Amino acid sequence: MSKVAITDYPVHALIANRWSPYAFADRDVAAEDLRALFEAARWAASAFNAQPWSYVVASRSEPEAFERVLSCLVEGNQSWARHAPVLALGIVRETFAHNGKANGTALHDLGLASGNLLLEATARDLSVHQMAGILPDRAREVFGIPDHSRALTGLAIGHAGAPERLPEPLRERDLMRRERRPLRELVFGARWGEPAPLVKE
Repeated sequence: MSKVAITDYPVHALIANRWSPYAFADRDVAAEDLRALFEAARWAASAFNAQPWSYVVASRSEPEAFERVLSCLVEGNQSWARHAPVLALGIVRETFAHNGKANGTALHDLGLASGNLLLEATARDLSVHQMAGILPDRAREVFGIPDHSRALTGLAIGHAGAPERLPEPLRERDLMRRERRPLRELVFGARWGEPAPLVKE
């Protein structure tokens, strides 16, 4: 299944085709594809090149490891994410390694890394569903995450599946049209809330 975004202005096909399904096909993800996803994340930009991101990843072919990652998701996300062939946790280091000071852009930089991962996945006909609904304390306990870092997101990775397999309301979410706020609500000019001239039309 695909859900191409209907954009107001032309964008790259990778952006228009990227979406976050709840339904995943019962199909493994090749190791070389997974390596490419995390390689794409590795090459994201970051403040001072600090690269404050890490990932814990497990495939269903590793049942014990997979269950450990699954246990770090909230119950509502476990219900559908258990059917994805690969699960991961996005970990952010909140201090700089070189001086121990707080890294104010760490969350932004993890986002950039995961953004790279999403686009590489889309280029390989894979889908990624990111989740805020995780259990950071559980992840710290299970994986021994150090104090300077914390689990921030969960990721389900695989090939998009048939929404008909999902219970409501997840089926409805997978089938609904993708929408975004218009640019005039996002891009401002002279004052906050005033659309920039290039998006006033």
